[in-house]
Amino acid sequence: MPALDQLDQLVTKAFDGYVVRKDLAQKFKGNYAVPTYVAEFLIGKYCATTDEEEIKEGLEIVQRQLSERIVRAGEQELYKANAKVHGIVKVIDLITARLDVRSDTFLATIPSLLLNDVHINSDLVYEHERMLTGGFYAEVELAYGDPESNRPFSLERLRPIQLSKRGVLQDVARGRKEMTTQEWKDFLIRSVGIEPSSLSARAQDVLFLRMVPFVEKGYNMIELGPRGTGKSYLYQQISPYSHLVSGGKATVAKMFVNNANGQRGLVCQYDVVCFDEVSGISFDQKDGVNIMKGYMESGEFSRGRESIRAEGGIVMLGNFDVDVEHQQRIGHLFGPMPKEIRDDTAFMDRIHSYAPGWDYPKIHPDMMTEHYGLVSDFLSEAWRQLRSESRLHLISDRVFFGDALSGRDRRAVHKTVNGLLKILYPSSEMEIEDDQLEWVVRIALECRRRVKEQQKRIGSAEFRNTMFSYRLGMDGIEQYVSTPELHSDSEISPDPLPPGQVWAIGPGEANEGSGLYKIEVTVTPGSSIRLVNVRAPFGLKESLRAAEQVLYTQNKMLIGDRDPHGNEYSVQVRALSAAKGASSIGIPILLALSSAALGRSIKGGVVIAGTMSVGGTIEPVYNALDMAEMAADNGASAILLPVSSRKQLNDMSDDLASRLTVVYYKDSRDALYKVLGE
Repeated sequence: MPALDQLDQLVTKAFDGYVVRKDLAQKFKGNYAVPTYVAEFLIGKYCATTDEEEIKEGLEIVQRQLSERIVRAGEQELYKANAKVHGIVKVIDLITARLDVRSDTFLATIPSLLLNDVHINSDLVYEHERMLTGGFYAEVELAYGDPESNRPFSLERLRPIQLSKRGVLQDVARGRKEMTTQEWKDFLIRSVGIEPSSLSARAQDVLFLRMVPFVEKGYNMIELGPRGTGKSYLYQQISPYSHLVSGGKATVAKMFVNNANGQRGLVCQYDVVCFDEVSGISFDQKDGVNIMKGYMESGEFSRGRESIRAEGGIVMLGNFDVDVEHQQRIGHLFGPMPKEIRDDTAFMDRIHSYAPGWDYPKIHPDMMTEHYGLVSDFLSEAWRQLRSESRLHLISDRVFFGDALSGRDRRAVHKTVNGLLKILYPSSEMEIEDDQLEWVVRIALECRRRVKEQQKRIGSAEFRNTMFSYRLGMDGIEQYVSTPELHSDSEISPDPLPPGQVWAIGPGEANEGSGLYKIEVTVTPGSSIRLVNVRAPFGLKESLRAAEQVLYTQNKMLIGDRDPHGNEYSVQVRALSAAKGASSIGIPILLALSSAALGRSIKGGVVIAGTMSVGGTIEPVYNALDMAEMAADNGASAILLPVSSRKQLNDMSDDLASRLTVVYYKDSRDALYKVLGE
């Protein structure tokens, strides 16, 4: 047995009777053709303890029940014979049912026994309607002979493999209050069988996104990425309330409603309907995609005269045949989708989040946890009950989104935020910490923006504004959220940088040519301006000294009533090209200092060039054309240059002029005015 760590000791007390060692279920994986939650259902009954002897005894019971009740290949006739001899036999299997119109009775299917004509009482069917739309795992009692129907077998009793306990959410909330948010995150990751230390922060974000469809009604998500990363694991192994559709045709009757008998489809019977290997999915009817789009938008669909509402979310999973960078070069990130929808921007607009599956590692046995986690059916029941709750009213006056978000964008972001907050805070009475709120908001904006970026790439002008932003609090600084896969660290993004950061171009040392730099200014209590760079070149020190003097002498024109001596400004200059001299970049440093003092971002996609004397006189730039070419090559949409360099750019090529806007300034105040967009 692995040694109990501090988190194990905490959770076994906080969730007494509801936790199991997650490695125990792995002992049976592969030996029996059932999902993980089936084994955990039994383990939770007999092994929910830390006592090693009790665990050993419980495992023997679980082993016996699984071996006695799960039919292996080739044993079906033996079980049927035992039913004839003893009158009844107990099995664990995926139970489905159908209406036989000829006899006007319901017939159940037990796949492991190769039986598809087992008589079942209609009351039992209507009590568990999911057996009509895909079925569920259950413990069943199969009787031999049925005098009423003249069928050889009848299904007498069944017990679904799931927890039906009204107070489950209260028990989860009670235990959660005894844990920090980080402990709770680690515990949730262990509860789905993964050891948190095996995942990077980005991979953990993906895993939490996979949980959102279970707690948020009508949540539509897509995740594409490399093979072998366990994308479908959560939807297939953890919860009985999700249904996996693997490739092939998705019939309208199965998904929504069967017009022949009025039977509701998968979206009405399950919390999550997951399409695995989505590239191979196709609908049996031409209007199947339109019905899907309508449902994903409004949560209802019409077949015949009746309008039907449902709450099941749609999750689409698929694989890239190439890496994400190459996928973007050859097309867009919806490329692996079926041809009916891969270029349909209206369909994409219904997707609430696009999870970056490429940030999740390939599953390896070493990633599986040996520690305690919640029993899967207990966790899935808690998630199901959270679907009826909301946390948005708790943050309505704490988060404000930028103007770039459309109505659909806001709804999508709200649903992701709400889902993640419910996962983190299962009780509405818990205080939502600022850092966790910001983490949730940034994930939600990034995953919705990823959808919009693909729509823009397809060429729709209506989706061109993708600069998603937010503010925490009425007086908060506007922060912009990007999608990391679109831009490298040295590429000038069209998104505004945080206050205090600017892109700069300046001449290098002798024969170096121009260099690209990123200037970052942080503000802390104090009363000075200091350069963080160790062994800074002389030219950089001179640029900082000039910027410092101009800020102090012209502070009224630049930053208004703010006192430049009221804080300490730490300046770091990072070279992002071969040139390292960083000389003659006084204007970019001054604008970075002013941006930090004002708490405001400058325009996105702008790179700044130029310097000045300590008295504020703008000095000439002698290689403006070289700077303009470097700016365009690194993704800039505009370059800010002294007006004295205007004649140098008369020789700018038509191609360069079409890619880059040149903005001229006459003095430092004019430069700041133009980069702030005022």
